[in-house]
Amino acid sequence: MTTSFTGSAGEKPAFSGFAVSERTAHLRAETALFMRDHVFSLVSHDLRGPLNGIYSWAYVLERKLDPNDPNSRRAVTGIRSGVDQQVKLLETVVDTTRAETRSLALNCEPFPLHPLINETVEEVRAGFARLRGVEITVVDSQLATEQPNGDRERLAAAVWLMLAFAVEASARDSAVTLAARVDGNAWHATVNFTFSGGALEDPALPHLLEAFARKQACEPREAKRIAWVFALCKRVAEAHGGGFEQTDTIDGEATTLSLRIPLSASAAT
Repeated sequence: MTTSFTGSAGEKPAFSGFAVSERTAHLRAETALFMRDHVFSLVSHDLRGPLNGIYSWAYVLERKLDPNDPNSRRAVTGIRSGVDQQVKLLETVVDTTRAETRSLALNCEPFPLHPLINETVEEVRAGFARLRGVEITVVDSQLATEQPNGDRERLAAAVWLMLAFAVEASARDSAVTLAARVDGNAWHATVNFTFSGGALEDPALPHLLEAFARKQACEPREAKRIAWVFALCKRVAEAHGGGFEQTDTIDGEATTLSLRIPLSASAAT
């Protein structure tokens, strides 16, 4: 995906009243893209169940009605036609629109893990965390020699998003920690912070992430689904054969975001 920016050469894009690097702006756009397609996926999934039910009950209703009553027949036909139109809309608009992230190709190759962690932390720290008065600490994980096989850019984006959200949801003068470790055949990136709904939604503070995504992240998770904003993390992890998890976001309590990636991943489509 390519992202274009307006303005003179070298000008930094601005979000919520502060300037960010073009890389941060690109990662923000990627986050929004995956979040949009994740919401479309939920809409497609959650609407099909009720629509199937309506269609089935229309069949039951048809058998109960007087076959000689034209108004009843017209009503049942209208119900079925409406369901068919909604299903077609899901297939032609919703499912087609989210195809770009539903099939996520990876460019897998070995890369050193330690620089990825350091570069990503510095990207969030320099461009956002310092402005918000939040300290990011990296737990010493002795990863100097680790060489996982995967899509470095995709994985860096996932770690960036975890850190960016943690900063967004942290009060001033608080701390965010990132721990990276290798355990068996996988490496783990874990972000810990104390959740502050007030900081996440305060319009007076600088923000990177979309307002509606920050608001939705404060709501209780239905059926333990991830918050919409983490769609990129989940999709990247699953494409590598790994997983992403988050604990509940409760105001004033510790929150954990966890990324698990196999040390050796094959390119997926």
